This record gives sequence, C-alpha cells and structure tokens, in this order.
Amino acid sequence: VQLQASGGGLVQAGGSLRLSCAASRRTLSAYGMGWFRQAPGKEREFVAAISRSGGSTGYAGSVKGRFTISRDSAKNTVYLQMNSLRPEDTAVYYCAASSRPYAFEAFEYDYWGQGTQVTVSS
Repeated sequence: VQLQASGGGLVQAGGSLRLSCAASRRTLSAYGMGWFRQAPGKEREFVAAISRSGGSTGYAGSVKGRFTISRDSAKNTVYLQMNSLRPEDTAVYYCAASSRPYAFEAFEYDYWGQGTQVTVSS
C-alpha cells in the first residue's frame, strides 16, 4: 500500500485544517487506519485511529473533541479534520495503515505515508 498524505500548511491558532490520506494500488477498506504526528525533538505519537469498518474511532486525549478521523471508501481516502488548532499541534503528521482491524500503537501499523507538515502560529 502506498499512502500519500496531504493538506498540511500554516494556520493561526484557533484555525482548522483537513488532512487527507489517499492510497494507491490497494483499497484502504482492508485496513485499520491511523494518524500519528511527530514534533521536532519529540517521539512520534498517536493522534487518531479508525477501524476497518469505519464504525469505531479513537483519539489521543490531547486532540479529543477537536480532531475527527473519517474514511470515504468510494474515494479510498482517510481524513483528519482538525479544528481549534493550537501551537502545540505543530508537527509532521503521518497516516498509516494496519492489517489489524483497529490499532493504536505505531508498531501495529504496516504502511506509512511520507508525512505532511502542520504549523500552527500563536
């Protein structure tokens, strides 16, 4: 599976962005999907996950209530809607695909996209 993340950019605090993760060669409906992020000098951390069926979602405490993960099988794309952005959300965001139906840990993911930069100014 080749994953392509897009939608990052520079936004002011309080603003919104929507990240997209598109796949080529394989259908994403066969995978649990997730978003992770890595800020400079920090380890990669879990942000959000959505189950293979799309029926279950999970979030890190720091983004719960502000971010929403979703998937569109027809477009073979997974999204991360980010609202009420904060400077501490600044990071490179990665989408990932897991052969497990629903996963929260980085080691559970088999395929990773290249990352998209999100910068939130104060």
